[in-house]
Amino acid sequence: MSYLPDLVCLSHLRWKFVFQRPQHLMSRFARERRVFFVEEPAWGPGPTRMEVSRSPEGVWIAVPHIEVEGASQVTPAPPPGIRMDPDLLEAIQRELLEELLEDQGVNNFVLWYYTPMALAFSRRLRPRAVVYDCMDELSAFTGAPPVLVQREAELMRHVDVMFTGGHHLYEAKRERHSNVHPFPSSVDVPHFAQARRGPDAPHDQAHLPRPRIGFCGVIDERMDLVLVEGVARARPDWQLVMVGPVVKISPDSLPRLPNIHYLGGKSYQELPAYLASWDVAMTPFARTPATRFLSPTKTPEYLAAGRPVVSTSIRDVVRPYGELGLVRIADTPEAFVRAVEESLSQSHEEWLPRVDAFLSRLSWEHTWRGMKDHVDRAVEARSRQHPVSTPEPQMET
Repeated sequence: MSYLPDLVCLSHLRWKFVFQRPQHLMSRFARERRVFFVEEPAWGPGPTRMEVSRSPEGVWIAVPHIEVEGASQVTPAPPPGIRMDPDLLEAIQRELLEELLEDQGVNNFVLWYYTPMALAFSRRLRPRAVVYDCMDELSAFTGAPPVLVQREAELMRHVDVMFTGGHHLYEAKRERHSNVHPFPSSVDVPHFAQARRGPDAPHDQAHLPRPRIGFCGVIDERMDLVLVEGVARARPDWQLVMVGPVVKISPDSLPRLPNIHYLGGKSYQELPAYLASWDVAMTPFARTPATRFLSPTKTPEYLAAGRPVVSTSIRDVVRPYGELGLVRIADTPEAFVRAVEESLSQSHEEWLPRVDAFLSRLSWEHTWRGMKDHVDRAVEARSRQHPVSTPEPQMET
């Protein structure tokens, strides 16, 4: 009897941050095999160790914990004034990762990268296959390390199969590897369709007048804050509801007007209730290098919730959503206001069936199965070249 290899995922994103692409995919892989999701280090009281826990979805979450002398709490980045030699940090991560795999009996596994930077401490591993799921062009993000481009080039020389988070990103990467496949953002339709049944508005939103124009997602340098402010000033009778954590930008940089409401991050389970009482959903992303290859997960989620959508001209939103007439596209405050006004007055009778027909071909289950097929073929191809024994994994409950 043969056994599926474990999956070891090296990620720059936290499992508990927001429930997005890595969480959807790894949760599904965990139905059939052991999955270890290795995060970037956390910093705090000692000793240095790998902290391992299990998520409700059955994924093993491993967080390298770096000791900071005198620290009283754990932080996701080194406290101010604390500097660690990069080579030393990589050595610590390498040792903790290798100890984790040895302790858990992980010797038959697929290595899955979300960040090329993890290559620095994982080069010595001997996986059955290597996967790179390139969600975005990370080198274009604020604060990206200069070496990231070099690391990605090195990683792509070793991967067996590569996925991209959108079609535009696929077009940019397909000439750099012989086995690249586009897998744009998908959606859990039943989850977000709960919004169509009209659950009661959450307490921090229920008191807001209508109409409500909402956004949910990470609020960071990709957001067009000038556009958001311009819309709010043009229509003070509209309530702009911003649901999500503020990341990598100062909260002081956010426009503060009486009709803009920042409600903070919410759990994945709570999102349908927020979307249910929005009149229009929006994706007001800036058009910058950081959004050039963006494929927003929010777009299909909004549509599954039955909300009309207005978006800036992000390429993977324009095509296919804008071209199919499922989403309105606008880039200036004036055009955005007009698009929202049109959305508020539109009839759903003709539009919603077309939305549902499109979404019927788009699901995380379908995406996962497609990726799994490619991964299985990569494992099989490597096995033909380098036959190995596949011992039974140590299953834990």
